[in-house]
Amino acid sequence: MSTGKTSQQNAPAQPRRRLAREDRLRQLLDVAWQIIRAEGTDALTLGYLAEKAGVTKPVVYDHFVTRSGLLAALYRDFDARQTVLMDAAIAQSEPTLTGIASVIATAYVDCVMLQGNEIPGIIAALASTPELEKVKREYEAIFLEKCRRDLAPHASGGQISQAALRAMLGAAEALSHAAANGEISAQEASDELFATILAMVERAAARATGGT
Repeated sequence: MSTGKTSQQNAPAQPRRRLAREDRLRQLLDVAWQIIRAEGTDALTLGYLAEKAGVTKPVVYDHFVTRSGLLAALYRDFDARQTVLMDAAIAQSEPTLTGIASVIATAYVDCVMLQGNEIPGIIAALASTPELEKVKREYEAIFLEKCRRDLAPHASGGQISQAALRAMLGAAEALSHAAANGEISAQEASDELFATILAMVERAAARATGGT
């Protein structure tokens, strides 16, 4: 007399389901963020990521090649989230200087807050090699050009200088990281960045109209 147990033992093993490449990339990035959140950026290696994600090392190396490639992918992931958040908010905002400035300030701080304390570590690591610094600079340039384009119509024909945009970005990074670390509140960070953006555009407008 046969038993259910015997038939189960003789049944062929079900093959492990393979994720599509994009789905696997998303899984690996999510696990990488979890590692950084729990143990810090220094703990993140390709081998450790493979272990935590439950995949073989070749799978991780196929996606990122090097640790630098992994860190760059994490920064791109952060930047993509920031861009989506900001674009959606700008599309729904009032087409005024205060409306656009408020959106930029709030979206930047909110995005860093969503990633908690991971972003400062990623940004610090991005500056550790010329390759990673190049990636960071490229994405900063895209962000600054987006800000210039959205704010220029409110500068009364004035030119928002690259130096001013760089100063704004420095303030944005410092304020948002201070908020992520609990030094100040997210609202305080957003308010201060909002004031910085307003002042930048108003200076450009004043130069265009001959003011001081």
